[in-house]
Amino acid sequence: MSIEENISAVKNALGGIATLVAVSKTKPAEDILQAYRAGQRIFGENKVQEMCAKYEALPKDIEWHMIGHLQSNKVKYIAPFVSMIQSVDSFSLLRKIDAAAQKAGRTIDCLLEVKIAAEDTKYGLTPVEAEEIISSGVAEGMQGVRLCGLMGMASNTDDVHQVRTEFSRLRKLFDTLREIHPGLDVLSMGMSGDYLAAVECGSNMVRVGSGIFGARNYPL
Repeated sequence: MSIEENISAVKNALGGIATLVAVSKTKPAEDILQAYRAGQRIFGENKVQEMCAKYEALPKDIEWHMIGHLQSNKVKYIAPFVSMIQSVDSFSLLRKIDAAAQKAGRTIDCLLEVKIAAEDTKYGLTPVEAEEIISSGVAEGMQGVRLCGLMGMASNTDDVHQVRTEFSRLRKLFDTLREIHPGLDVLSMGMSGDYLAAVECGSNMVRVGSGIFGARNYPL
């Protein structure tokens, strides 16, 4: 199917329950424009340099989401335009985003990335660390950041029960943290292979790449 047909199929499957982030990393501007013409406005990237280049080349009403690991020394490059940073994996990074956003005269939506996968993932907060950030109340005093939810990735496995268990665990943490910080309203979980299971477990934002654009284009 075409990119336009894939977007339509994913959105129909979501039924308006969850926001679709089209993950466009490694994809050329032409592919993103096809999705744009199909009505898609939110795109996810995982590299700062690639996101900045696409921001310059593409329509300015696109909402860019950083979904990959973000080095603190690169925050300044995306602070002037990024809509959401989904991969906040430390309190120090959150502070850096706050400072860069204020310098740019903006407020940036942020999600805390929580490690839920059984596999040894490199980045992400433990549930305890996420709760410590929320409970501290410090984020509420930040002028350049709106802490609005959690993000997580399930294990890369065909074991549907394990995937659902991990998603359910993050949903439970989300519900617990909302009692402390009612402003949390985004639960981003689910990718091309598991987004329907994620929505059934409570996700209201999914990140779909290959299910829209096909296999990623990695350099040889």
